[in-house]
Amino acid sequence: MGGGPPHRHCPVKPEDDEKPGAIVLCLRKHTPSALALLHCRACQCPARVLKPLSTGKRRVFVARQPKTWLSRPEPGAPATIIAEVAQAHDGSLGQAHAYIDMAARAGADAVKFQTHIADAESSAHEPWRTRFSTQDKTRLDYWRRMEFTAEQWRGLAAHAGEAGLLFLSSPFSMEAVDLLRDVGVAGWKVASGEITNHQMLAAMAGDGLPVMLSTGMSAYGEIDAAAAIIKKAKAPFAVMQCTTQYPSPPEAIGLNMLDDFRRRYKTAVGLSDHSGTIYPALAAAAIGVEVIEVHITMSREMFGPDVPASLTGDDLRRLVEGVRFLETARAHPADKNTIDKAVEPLRAIFLKSVVLRENLAAGTVLRRDHLTAKKPGTGIPACEIESVIGCALARDVEADRPLQRDDLTQGTP
Repeated sequence: MGGGPPHRHCPVKPEDDEKPGAIVLCLRKHTPSALALLHCRACQCPARVLKPLSTGKRRVFVARQPKTWLSRPEPGAPATIIAEVAQAHDGSLGQAHAYIDMAARAGADAVKFQTHIADAESSAHEPWRTRFSTQDKTRLDYWRRMEFTAEQWRGLAAHAGEAGLLFLSSPFSMEAVDLLRDVGVAGWKVASGEITNHQMLAAMAGDGLPVMLSTGMSAYGEIDAAAAIIKKAKAPFAVMQCTTQYPSPPEAIGLNMLDDFRRRYKTAVGLSDHSGTIYPALAAAAIGVEVIEVHITMSREMFGPDVPASLTGDDLRRLVEGVRFLETARAHPADKNTIDKAVEPLRAIFLKSVVLRENLAAGTVLRRDHLTAKKPGTGIPACEIESVIGCALARDVEADRPLQRDDLTQGTP
């Protein structure tokens, strides 16, 4: 079964599925359960790399992630694009798994959930941020409905790995940290509301895994204290500009903070965006960041408080392609001290040359009214037209032919 031409960012060659017994799996269009039935020309997931797995007598290729910051936590590494599910699953384990497939198809690097153990993090006194649910009497009831068992979390983490995604989940209690340690995460994402929970922050940083610190509700004093705890533990970390508004209007995005954070903390930076659009993430990629996090939703018609601040699968796919495009552009700065070799052939087409307005005989002394500039640029450059005035023609020259230097008598331009 053909899968069409490979995506321009995909390193897979069409001949990969010509190998005896090889199957190339495409995560962009198909769920993992269907992948084994496919024989695609090439993976169309943007920016993915394929690795072979042994499955009996056949070689099956599955997608894995390129080395983005979360896998190689160094400032300047390609951005890890995180698809944030949060509570979009609305307590449905099946929906949670479906979101993993969606994130993989769109080309995200990581999928992130939130791990809530209601009685360990909240109380009946917690107010609603947005009263959207009629089935939950209190916010505590809602958190209880969002819980999964340890076994279910392990299933989600395993599914993410099989889909080629790094697995993340933000903890909201020490009990959740312990649970996620057992499940296994690629790093720790600190929610904006946990930035002053220093005990939990120190426990996460002490693992040595990359830490992503959201700052949506804090000024520098609280951010400085949290950053100091992470630095003391010598864990790699990224400070994330975040706006705790759902959705965030453009005037609240705070792109200026990205460079400020990098200078202040001398570490990686990121954007946790709640705008519900792809624009802030693309702007952040143009500035240069190591982490981009966006909420996702199956549809803008879905139920839940974060839907207006979320991207659909198609939105996320465009975001991923845009970020990788911009990262490639930033990695190849232009140099106007020289002319790009790729542009050189086009100069003859688009630039103009000095030409005659009419046919003139040899010996004619050229006046300004004899001359104009026209394409192509294969003769004396148009910018030198004034220097040609007063020169004599060495031969007969017809109108509109680009004037050459040897068309002029010796000693002239």
